[in-house]
Amino acid sequence: MQCIEGRPGRIFLVRIDHGEDLLPALEQCVREKEVHCGVIQVLGALGRGEMVTGPEEMVLPPVPHREDFEGGWEILALGTISWEQEAPHIHLHSAVGKGDRTLTGCLREEAQVYIVIEAVITEISGIQSVRSPDGVTGLSLPRYHPGNGP
Repeated sequence: MQCIEGRPGRIFLVRIDHGEDLLPALEQCVREKEVHCGVIQVLGALGRGEMVTGPEEMVLPPVPHREDFEGGWEILALGTISWEQEAPHIHLHSAVGKGDRTLTGCLREEAQVYIVIEAVITEISGIQSVRSPDGVTGLSLPRYHPGNGP
């Protein structure tokens, strides 16, 4: 376990418009505003996207189980901001739903906005979050250090 203390920093409200790709838009904002550690809250709708909804089997390293969706799905999401190889990395877990169908998982690849997405980015000051390979899981996991910057 790793536990480190930070403080709320700047807060950004972000509107992402119809047809834009959610993750690159969030990454662009994070890069431009130089947010090196933070939390993202998202609500709105997606026209289509792809998410990982768990592993195919419970083994390490995991093989992701992927689900595609399209046709206007509501989204509610929570994510973290870290950096990997001098680029922002957004880890966004989401629940998307349409009618009586719901998917929950990690958004990957394309997530095309339908109408509008509203996002709130809360910077965490005093912490540098950097992703690096983990030998046990085979994944790139966050590591926290005092300070700001990649």
